[in-house]
Amino acid sequence: MNILDSKGRLFGKVSILDVGAAFVILLVIVGIFFYPGTSGSVAQVGVTTKPVEVDVIALGLKGRDPSVMIKADDKTNLIIRNQPYGEVNIKAAEILPRLIPVAQPDGTVKAQPDPTAEYTYSNNVLMTLVGNGQITDTGPVLGNIKIKIGSTVELEGKDYNFNATVIDVRVQS
Repeated sequence: MNILDSKGRLFGKVSILDVGAAFVILLVIVGIFFYPGTSGSVAQVGVTTKPVEVDVIALGLKGRDPSVMIKADDKTNLIIRNQPYGEVNIKAAEILPRLIPVAQPDGTVKAQPDPTAEYTYSNNVLMTLVGNGQITDTGPVLGNIKIKIGSTVELEGKDYNFNATVIDVRVQS
């Protein structure tokens, strides 16, 4: 009895193409379950986690009274590049005065308080957020997303949802 017959069957029973297809399927299953690659949720050993302070500024935040909805020592949800990080603490929140340039009689320009600020409901808010991040060679990482100056983040609370820009990142020791 031959191993392969004239029709390409092994021992006259199973086609060699079926055996090849079954072998490829077996390799795919082994590859998926036993070698997940870097995208799986593998525990990262040796990565340092420290508190990270992030200063963000929201320019032109619309709202009647931002000091009521954003308070120091509250919590807010942080979303970085459309990826939710989780809850962070608001360490400090400061409403910055709105200033406009005003020409002086001697030709210089001075920054003066905007007299229409209370009617436009537009405020500039500076906040310091604190969360735990992994410290890497390229900087802090919050929730598997690098946080850098200039990044746009989204803050979501019970009564608000707005974007802010990162202006400073500090790693606490």
